[in-house]
Amino acid sequence: MYFSLESAKENFIWAGGIENTFVPQTRPGHRALDEYELMGHYENWREDLRVAADLGLNALRWGIPWYKVEPERGKFDWSWIDRVIPYLVEELKILPIIDLMHYGCPFWLKREFANKAYPELVARYAAEFSNRYKDLVHWYTPLNEPIINALMCGMRGLWAPYLKGERGYIRIMMQLAKGIVRTVESIAAIQPDSVMVHVEATGLTRTIREDLAPLAREERHRGYLCYDLISGRITHDHLLYSWLVRNGASPDDLQELRERKIDLDVIGMNFYPQWSTKQLYINEKGEIAFREVEHEGKGFVELITNYYERYRRPIMITETSAVGSVEVREKWLESSVSMIRRLREKHVPVIGYTWFPLFTMIDWRYRFETGPLDDYYLELGLYNINRKAPRPRWIETPLARKMKSYIKNSREMVGELANTALPI
Repeated sequence: MYFSLESAKENFIWAGGIENTFVPQTRPGHRALDEYELMGHYENWREDLRVAADLGLNALRWGIPWYKVEPERGKFDWSWIDRVIPYLVEELKILPIIDLMHYGCPFWLKREFANKAYPELVARYAAEFSNRYKDLVHWYTPLNEPIINALMCGMRGLWAPYLKGERGYIRIMMQLAKGIVRTVESIAAIQPDSVMVHVEATGLTRTIREDLAPLAREERHRGYLCYDLISGRITHDHLLYSWLVRNGASPDDLQELRERKIDLDVIGMNFYPQWSTKQLYINEKGEIAFREVEHEGKGFVELITNYYERYRRPIMITETSAVGSVEVREKWLESSVSMIRRLREKHVPVIGYTWFPLFTMIDWRYRFETGPLDDYYLELGLYNINRKAPRPRWIETPLARKMKSYIKNSREMVGELANTALPI
């Protein structure tokens, strides 16, 4: 199934996603976090994908567990993927947007993202995938959410390689950026018509104090960091250049990224109303702190507009959903889709919308705690897990029925993309 970027101007992409976080490495007090395994997707993939097709989706974000397909360095096992992708594309007629890297590295890659060889090794893995599935897959996400990856692996020391602080954060971010660039280069050499959807955890940082406004501005630019790195925007006069170099980023590495800069085919924006807008303030201890605000997601339009004005590239909402009851989720579905229509009417080229995840997922707290799996079910999706019986596996919520109606009446719901000078 081939779907060009040009065709997205006429055919809005209604997508879903199956949560595919892979953090297999453990240490004392930490459990492995493989969402496919914990939610039974490895065994029930056919049923899960069929539900996505029955919903009417024309695309699906779906991830590859690198640590499983390359269990030994240079030795690949594609046996499971060989069954899933043809079914998704040839039988269900769904466009796969392949998450090549949704966090986890193979066990044999010592120091994981901090390993100097990581950029070349992840690009080699991507090339192996591209070579094998080039007739079926054309849309890729080279790496999901660099910000969260660098935060968990490099700032907070919660995921391997367990670095901490700003130096750790920047070390991981630089490695991720190099890996993305090399991944894009390796796939483009095999599939010149491939489309790269660069997915980031996007958000707004606000403050009500005028004296904190420069800090809020810097935080917003930190949100742009990976996009700026891979598109060659980090020059000596960039707002973050001094911060990067003081914390370990090599000027030579920054120069290399500028020289190897890549085009951003699609800006993939992840936004969750309860988590994605933060207010910067001074807490009771006199320290700079952040709190989540605007849980109704009213900054959604502003955020998307900001990213479009900065990069002038097509936008796809690659993750959104809401925490809470079915009613809370349904309200966000209604309001977010209506905002997409407003943006398209204002010449902002939003080409797709992804409810993520489609199904119940496991809260990441599971990795750090000891309770039974059932205690960590997180309901963000259009379908809830059936907790009373093994079948049916999924219980449809009113959100699924509403999404079906939106997809069926796509032009009415999101309108036509107004004429824009943007080349797609």
